[in-house]
Amino acid sequence: MFKTVLIANRGEIAVRAIRTLKKLGVTSVAVYSDSDRYAQHVKDADIAIALDGLKPSDTYLSIEKLIQAAQKTGAEAIFPGYGFLSESAEFAEACEKNNIAFMGPTATQILEFGLKHRARELASAAQVPMTPGTGLLESLDEAISAAAKIGYPIMLKSTAGGGGIGLTRCDNEQALVEAYESVKRLGAQFFKDSGVFLERFIDRARHVEVQIFGDGQGQVVALGERDCSLQRRNQKVVEETPAAHLPETTRQKLHQAAVELGKSVNYRSAGTVEFIYDAAHDEFYFLEVNTRLQVEHPVTEMVTGLDLIECMLKVAAGDALDWTALSNIQPQGAAIEVRIYAEDPVKNFQPSPGVLTEVAFPDNCRVDTWVSTGTEISQYFDPMIAKIIVHADTRAQAIEQLKNVLSQTRLNGISTNLDYAHSVISDERFEQMQIWTRLLDDFDYVPNVIEVLQAGTQSSIQDFPGRVGYWDIGVPPSGPMDDYAFQLANQIVGNDASAAGFEFTLQGPSLKFHQDSVIALTGAPCPAQLDDKPVTFWQPIHIRAGQVLSLGQIESGCRSYLAVRHGLDVPLYLGSRSTFALGNFGGHAGRVLRAGDMIKLVNITHPNSDTPLATQEPQALSPALIPSYGREWKIGVLYGPHGAPDFFKPEYIEEFFASDWTVHFNSNRLGIRLSGPTPSWARENGGEAGLHPSNVHDCEYAIGAINFTGDFPVILAKDGPSLGGFVCPVTIAKAELWKVGQLKADDKISFYPLTVEQANTLEQQQIERIENFAHAALNSEPPSSDIPPSAILASLEATDVSPRTVYRQAGDSYILLEYGDNVLDLALRLRVHQLMQLIRAAHIKGILELSPGVRSLQIKYDGLTLPQHQLIEF
Repeated sequence: MFKTVLIANRGEIAVRAIRTLKKLGVTSVAVYSDSDRYAQHVKDADIAIALDGLKPSDTYLSIEKLIQAAQKTGAEAIFPGYGFLSESAEFAEACEKNNIAFMGPTATQILEFGLKHRARELASAAQVPMTPGTGLLESLDEAISAAAKIGYPIMLKSTAGGGGIGLTRCDNEQALVEAYESVKRLGAQFFKDSGVFLERFIDRARHVEVQIFGDGQGQVVALGERDCSLQRRNQKVVEETPAAHLPETTRQKLHQAAVELGKSVNYRSAGTVEFIYDAAHDEFYFLEVNTRLQVEHPVTEMVTGLDLIECMLKVAAGDALDWTALSNIQPQGAAIEVRIYAEDPVKNFQPSPGVLTEVAFPDNCRVDTWVSTGTEISQYFDPMIAKIIVHADTRAQAIEQLKNVLSQTRLNGISTNLDYAHSVISDERFEQMQIWTRLLDDFDYVPNVIEVLQAGTQSSIQDFPGRVGYWDIGVPPSGPMDDYAFQLANQIVGNDASAAGFEFTLQGPSLKFHQDSVIALTGAPCPAQLDDKPVTFWQPIHIRAGQVLSLGQIESGCRSYLAVRHGLDVPLYLGSRSTFALGNFGGHAGRVLRAGDMIKLVNITHPNSDTPLATQEPQALSPALIPSYGREWKIGVLYGPHGAPDFFKPEYIEEFFASDWTVHFNSNRLGIRLSGPTPSWARENGGEAGLHPSNVHDCEYAIGAINFTGDFPVILAKDGPSLGGFVCPVTIAKAELWKVGQLKADDKISFYPLTVEQANTLEQQQIERIENFAHAALNSEPPSSDIPPSAILASLEATDVSPRTVYRQAGDSYILLEYGDNVLDLALRLRVHQLMQLIRAAHIKGILELSPGVRSLQIKYDGLTLPQHQLIEF
């Protein structure tokens, strides 16, 4: 056995090979391009060597670099995997020349089987059934003459082709004339060989291949066959073993033909003999030989229990294999493999590079993959990201298991063919084995996505209530800025309250729906058209697949919302689907939307989302509840946590409430900056906290708190910071926060004071309106209260064993508890921590979050469950 093996490949086959080498105690050497420096195979390998480059030609296709890496690490063998140089006779020769074992066939075998016309000659000599065809053609005239004798349709093939390149069906002489030079050019361009030949086209053919394995000395065994008929552009999509609906006598003939061909050339290592099977006449014909391990080899491993890479390693090392046991292996059960690609079915399966923001595979299957959450898919390499394989006693059981596995698999951040693959295996023609190689050419796939044609401005995906429970570690809740309009949108389409939807700012997007859908538009009004017809906000809108919804510039207010029945299927991140663009997480790809994005809808046929499906019938909103979006706003606030006379002069607090404030243009989801009267401070500076009187050592902010960063107030919004060093004289009531989401530059605001009881009443009324949205009447707002004399709710004087304690009001959902004087005292931090532990141990119903500072603790609570006065009494 070798001590060290270099893996001249990347992706899932490199990861798979390293696993085998570790099992055998062999040192693994990985090579990598610049874009793969953090790839899984690099992390897993014992040794990793950089190939210094991005493109395949500079890295995995560089024979010189690979040989140097093997020599540098003392590798005695090279495992080529598949793709890249796995079928390069030149690479195999270079390995042998440098006394490095090539884990594959001989260079001669690779060369001869790589030339398809030569492969046909070898197969014919071994008495393998052949389709009528030709050798290499010298001219177009010869091709025309031969095609007339063979009979149309025919296949024009490049002799050195692979992966479907240089493979063209010609139904008549004109098609042959048009394709001839093109196929020759493709062969020259991709394979440096312009040779072409003809084969008769077998209509509705199946693609069946036999896995062979040889010792290079004449012993060759067949390890079962695989059906690979489901192909797209001649690339396999689904593979399975055994081949269903194949007569046993035909199966044995297939195996024997493959073995005889292998024996005729003393085949070495793993290989695949591929056949065209004419099911209508129960006849098979030689197609080609792949002189390498196939992508679909795992299905063979599942039914035989073999590790084919281990077998290849042993043959290359000259170690003995039990050929009698190999010859007598009887495959058990049925196995099916689906290839998962980073490609977009909506855009004709073009590659979809980018970052995978969620990767999750179920446990009840085999997954060969190299990706995990956070993996970046490069544009430079094949887009296959995983192979999902199931094994069961019967084919029917394997299909059902595979359906369940695919529905449980989560891949987000980029487009993939996951849903397409699920649709393919769910087609009754696949279940009934009525398949052939061109079945997918006209497969009717309905993408379950919304395509972003134009993104609009700062468009994002949000959910309610957002990312709660992480305020103490600085993660904001995010969620919809206008949560009232957002919740109503979900109600209109009958969604669960937790369903994710869209938020649009100032300028709406253009969206193409690839699935029949029911949506609702709410929030700030803007022109809305479905194709060329206007649609109305605040009511259900039925959309047919293929229609385009276009939203224009918002007329008044700032943000509009769109809910889709059943919701958007984006991953949970820290318990929420909301986008936090500044943190690069949540929503779709952790960012605002871009043109070209494909937003997945919750699939009602196989939901894999944590969001419950819609259960209520869509209904329009009661017209009485439609909010008014103007340029002047009255917003209810609660006094505190920092007021007069300790921070501000009393007359300024009166001026604050009496003034009209203007929204500054520099406003966003972090905060709404305001312009207005300069504050009158009750102190000359912030003491130890800083030179400006607005400074404090630490202050846990409440959502909706208006903090003064110097002399300029800012409303803390849904993506704002949780902790800062500025005073906050007032906090917006929870039921009034939706108005903050509709503020835009130059809007005017006046603030009016509320008591906590009035704020609780507003919240309760808002909840009732949302729950009874179709029939509720609009409640009048409670009258404004007088400005309270203090922002302090209660205080306890210092004792010999405890510091002074102050309870400050921070809106109707928070209380800010402070210990001691406004100086830095780390001993108070320990007291805060101990208080947190005591509160948590008490399990007080209604307390939602605890956020500590140095000398303070902010307590978030549900005022409808735990009234403010009761909380203070605890």
